[in-house]
Formats: sequence, C-alpha cells, structure tokens
Amino acid sequence: MTTERPSLAVFTSGGDAPGMNAAVRAVVRTARHHEVDAYAVLEGYEGLVSGGDQIRPLSSTDVGGIVHQGGTVIGSARSKSFRERAGRRAAARNLIERGIDALVVIGGDGSLTGANIFRQEWPELCAELVDEGSLTQAQVDAHPDLRIVGIVGSIDNDMFGTDMTLGADTALHRIVEAIDAIHSTAASHQRTFVVEVMGRNCGYLALMAALATGANWVFIPESPPDVDDWAEAMCSSIAAGRRIGRRQNLVVLAEGARDRDGEPITAQQVKEAIEARLGEDTRITILGHVQRGGAPTPFDRNLGTLLGTAAVQEVMRLQPDEEAKLVGIKGNDLVISPLMECVERTQSVAEKIAKRDYAGAMELRGGSFDEAYTTLRTMVRAAPHRRSVEGRARRFAVLHAGGPAPGMNTAARAAVRLGMDRGHTVLAVQRGFEGLRDGRIRELDWMSVSTWVSAGGAELGTSRHEPTPGELELIAENLETHRIDGLLMIGGWAGYRGAATLHAARTTYEALDIPILCLPATINNDVPGTELSVGADSALNAITANVDRIKQSAVATHRCFVVEVMGNNCGYLALMAGLATGAERTYLPEDGITLEQLKADVDELTAAFAAGKRLGLLIRAENADPIYTTSFLRAVFENEGGGLYDVREARLGHLQQGATPSPFDRIFATRLASRCVDHLDEQMGRVAPASSFVGLVGAELVSTHLGRFEELVETDVQRPRHQPWRRLRGLARMMQA
Repeated sequence: MTTERPSLAVFTSGGDAPGMNAAVRAVVRTARHHEVDAYAVLEGYEGLVSGGDQIRPLSSTDVGGIVHQGGTVIGSARSKSFRERAGRRAAARNLIERGIDALVVIGGDGSLTGANIFRQEWPELCAELVDEGSLTQAQVDAHPDLRIVGIVGSIDNDMFGTDMTLGADTALHRIVEAIDAIHSTAASHQRTFVVEVMGRNCGYLALMAALATGANWVFIPESPPDVDDWAEAMCSSIAAGRRIGRRQNLVVLAEGARDRDGEPITAQQVKEAIEARLGEDTRITILGHVQRGGAPTPFDRNLGTLLGTAAVQEVMRLQPDEEAKLVGIKGNDLVISPLMECVERTQSVAEKIAKRDYAGAMELRGGSFDEAYTTLRTMVRAAPHRRSVEGRARRFAVLHAGGPAPGMNTAARAAVRLGMDRGHTVLAVQRGFEGLRDGRIRELDWMSVSTWVSAGGAELGTSRHEPTPGELELIAENLETHRIDGLLMIGGWAGYRGAATLHAARTTYEALDIPILCLPATINNDVPGTELSVGADSALNAITANVDRIKQSAVATHRCFVVEVMGNNCGYLALMAGLATGAERTYLPEDGITLEQLKADVDELTAAFAAGKRLGLLIRAENADPIYTTSFLRAVFENEGGGLYDVREARLGHLQQGATPSPFDRIFATRLASRCVDHLDEQMGRVAPASSFVGLVGAELVSTHLGRFEELVETDVQRPRHQPWRRLRGLARMMQA
C-alpha cells in the first residue's frame, strides 16, 4: 500500500450467509491492530457505486456485539449499476477519494468474479477518471493497483479453494434440526417424508444431511441414480426397509437433483412415485430460506474470524499487479489460492453436470465428497450385502470408554453397519473395559443401531475405568471365549490409556495380540494423534448457545459473567467458546493465571464499563488455575468494579456433554469409523497385527501406532504435547481488543 496511512474496505455481496458478521468484525479488528484504516461498504456493490455515507470508517468498538448475529449487518444487494463500466468507474473514484486501494470481498463466485473484473480494469478506470477531471493524476499515482482478497460466503459449500464456505455449517444445522424433528412424526404415522434442501448445483447439503440423519435415499446433482427407472430403485429400497420394521422413511432431495439423462427430479415427482407404487402416506417439506437464516454456529463464527484475519494479512502482503487471492481452509489449516482459478474450477462442476459427465463432477468435488457418498450408500441399505467372505469373515467388538461425548453412538452405528457389510460379526461391549472384564458382550445386528445416528450419550454405556494388571487375564479370557479378532474403542483419555495397557500386554496374553483401534470421542479434545475429537463441536455448540442467552441477560443489567466450561487440562473449549461468543478474556490451563494479568484485566474491564460498556464476559476453563477459581474471579471483579457493574458466575457443567450430536460430529464420527473398519479389515487375522489411534491431522485422516501413546502426551499433565489450536491464542487476544 502506498498511502501514509493505509486503508482497506470490506463488503458483503450476493446472498447473505451466517458467519459474514464474524468475518467483518475480524477484518476491522485485524486491520486496526496493524494500524490500517478499515472501511465498511454498505449494501455490497451498490454501496461501492453510490459512495457517500455508504462507505464509512469503522472502529473496533463499532463491530462489537455482531459476531453472534445472522445475516450481514453491513447489508448486501444485487447491483445492476456495477455491471456497467460507468458504475465501476464511480466505484473506483469513491475508493480513491478515501485512500482505499485494497478490498476484502465476502460473497459467492459471482461476487468474487465481479471483484476480479474490477481489479483488472482498475488502471483503465483510473485513467478515464483523470481524463474526465474527476481525479487528479497524483491521486491515481498514489493508488496504481487494486488489491483483492476474497472470502467465500455461501451456504452451498460449492467453492474450490476451501473445504468449507461461510454459512454452510449453519445451513446444515438448520436442515438436520428440521429432519430430526420430522423423524418423530414420520415414525408415529409410518409416513415417508421428502425433504428438499438448497445447494444449486452442489449436493453437499443434501448428502451431508442424509448422512447425519440416517436418511433412506438421497438425490444429488453430481451423482444421479445409475438406472433408468430411478423411482423403481428408490421404492424397492423403501419397501425393503418397511419389511424389516422401519417405521419411517426419509428422502433428501437437493434442489438441483436430476436423473442420469439430465432431466430434473422434483419433490413432487418423488412423492407421486412413492404414493403410486407403494401406497405410502407421503409428505413434502421444502425448507427454503430457513436454511440461510438465524444465528451462525460456533464453527461459522470462528471460521469467519479466521478467514477475516487471514484476508487482511494477505491483502497487506499482496504485491503490485499480483492476482486476486482467495482465503480458505483445508482441514484445520488456512490456505491461500488464486481467486479466479478457484472460480473457474467451481464453474466447471456445473458444466460437467450439464454435459452429464457425472464421474467428472464427482472427481472435482474431491475425495472426501465421494467417500461420504460411498459410505452413505452402505448406510441406507435395509440389510448388509451378502458377500462371499470365507476365510475373511472376522469378529470385532466395539466399546465406549471415558466420559460420554455426543457422537459416540453415531460412530458405533457406522462401525456396526460398515463392518457387517463386509461380512464381519460385530459385538457390543457394555460399560467399557469393565464390561470387557466381566464378559458383558453381545452381538449386534443391522437394525439394532438404526436410531443411533442422532442419539446423544452412549447406548453401550461408558465408564472411566482403566484395566488394571490383575484384570488383564480376565479380559484375555473373554476375548478368547467370544472369539474376538479386533477391538474398536470409541472414547477419550481413559479409553486411550486402557487400550495402550491392553496393547502392552499382548506378548503376555495371546488373546490380546489383536488389532486395537482408538477413535477419539471426548468433548475435551485432549487426546493425542488428532486435532479434533468427536463431541467437541457439539459441546462448543452447547456452550455458545447458553452463553448467548447469558449475554442477553447481562446486557440489560450492566453485568459481567464469569463462565466456567469443561476441558479437563485442555483449554480448547474455553478458547474456541471465547472466540465464538466475543468474550473479553479467556483463561486457559496452558497459560495459567497470574496476579499481574488479573489486575490488568480488572482495570481494563472497569474502565470499559466507565466508558459506557453494558456487558462483560469472561470464559474460564475448569482447570485454568488451582488458586484463581471461578468464584475467586467473580469476587475480585465485583469488588474492584466500584459499583459500575455486578458480576455473576455460571458453571455450565454436564449440559456440555449431554447435547444431541451436531451435524459435524455425526459426519466426523462416521468418517473416523469408516477408517477404523478399514484398518480392522486389513489387520484382523494377521500375525503381529498393528494397533493404532485414528485422527484428523491437517486435512488428512491418519493412523498413529498405539505404542507411541506415552511419547505424545505431556508427562505431568493429562493432555497431548501437540495441540495446533494453541496458535489461535494470539488471534483471540487481537479479537478481544
């Protein structure tokens, strides 16, 4: 940037998407942190053309209290005038007059394409403005180039360059919540429901909603039914489900669904086919714009924060004439990609669908999309495949261990069905390692897990009991009695330690020389070998929803809340909840609390209330410090507040564990279970089989040998040595400014 005091502007364009406000807030606060003036353009491209008070400077205070709001507080509008050269010329003049030569654009592929055209035309537009006398040559020379960085705001999740687009997680939540509610009425009346969801030419929402809700059939644009008579194939599957006792049936339909000849498939056609061929009482639910509205999920709030911060850093780094960029996320890592390359690849999917090149469309969607579709096709069956597995069929057991975590049941369901579909027998162990010791083991069948996809808690029971040396012989005897060839442990810290204990004893007890797999399921997100654990997202949702309510109470009474959240010795939930709720401070076990820090926080909060602040929020992890407890913090802040505000404490407790699993946790649990079954399928029956724990590292699912457990955890504290989320602590402090 060439001005003495650099400036940038942010605007939202196209359809609104939950999480846009978090991104705007992050852009403004990051810019101010780097001493860059930040402007907001109201009403998207229309405000860029209109100028005047539609382009206004923002301070950090101006964007306080918006992170939890849906839609976009700076507005969005379709702009015919910007599509004309005269409109873009006016937009260039408005920016240069304010010293702005960098834009952060939050929108879909159309909005981002328009921004790139604007960037390419910038020198010519500026020359025209000089020729007509609207700008001086000196003004133009100070801003010879326009820098553009894009953030994708779209519920469809249809853009290359990022695994997730802003708003997609929230939209998926709305869909899954609706379908969960529909399930109960469908079962009561033995009805079939056809649910149509958004997505344009992308089947992400339909596919993931079907996977997360146990749907019985799905139609997506990228992979139409591979038969001429799709209605017959669908109805045969539904009828098979009825014959085995399934009381409800659910068909999920993407709005862009079509048959293999490219002809649209509508919800009405699906309804009529089911009624005509099966005589089923069938209802249609078109969710419409409810998918787009409402408060963003914690995931979208934090994604918006991450992307907004990265966008500012990238736009400040861009060199003259450098092409526009897109900031996105791959796994848990931020990525920067050429903007137009991402747009072109996105549009090529629609082109392949139009040409009926469905294999090409699926390939462009990526491996995880295809993997999810393949898994779903197994999960929706009324019964497992009848496979010829002589010499290969094995028996493996599933157990839960550690504290309960939402998604445990989803993982168990997926493991059972995927295992049975490969010809294996799957056994259930009741109450973790205690049940393995006591012989509480039974066989599961296909339908016994049919309702587990959305169930919270742990249907198999769980406990934190870790096997002792004296129990190993009993466990070995039970494994031998039930002819168990492999073991899948779904759980947290106690489960990992218990699995490691069994693995270490394999040379002493032959029955323990089997593959033992650990699937991470703990709200604390504190086990090694993975950056995320099943249950953490659901717990974060529960925390955020309750803190949002607390904030509404506090703002009316000039009050500060000290909220204690779980996490054991890991500060993940506290930090991510602090980011998602806009907390002033978060206190973590990894940092501890010092008297000096506490005094500075008290002084800062008191000064803010004296200047007109109406609410305060502090998030404390349960083991942040043994001396400075939640009650101690409440007492200190209230005593030092000088009557400007009162202070309350809230311990959210076990409601963080008891939630219905979020869509993310259901999908993640299913992915991990699929990988674990792959590993068991490969290792069972081998000499010296490998045991491991499976997890997400970066954008990949990886396996780590179980024998490395001790070296990957801190010796004095129960948490992993490697916790990538810790790098967000600096970002959290910047957002709290």
